[in-house]
Amino acid sequence: MDGSANRDERHFPNPDTFDLARNSPDHLGFGFGIHDCLGAPLARLEASVAMDAFLRRFPRVQLREQWPTWVESFVVRGPKMLPLEVRHA
Repeated sequence: MDGSANRDERHFPNPDTFDLARNSPDHLGFGFGIHDCLGAPLARLEASVAMDAFLRRFPRVQLREQWPTWVESFVVRGPKMLPLEVRHA
C-alpha cells in the first residue's frame, strides 16, 4: 500500500490540483463500501453552507502565498497554514 488514495495519478487526473468542480464519485474521502460514512451527506451540506456564507461576507479572498507548506503525514493531507488576504466587498 503506497498511501496515495485520492491522489493516485493513475486514477485521478491532476491529483495535486485543488479543483472544486472535479467530479470523482469513487474518491475515498468518506470511506467506501460497508465503511461508508453515514454522516457524509451532512458534512457536504455543512461545508457548502459554510463556504457560501464565508464568500458572501468576504467576496474578495486570495492566497497570500502561491504555495502553502503542506503537512508531512501519511494520515492527513492539507496545508499547515493557509494565509489568506480577506477583504470586505
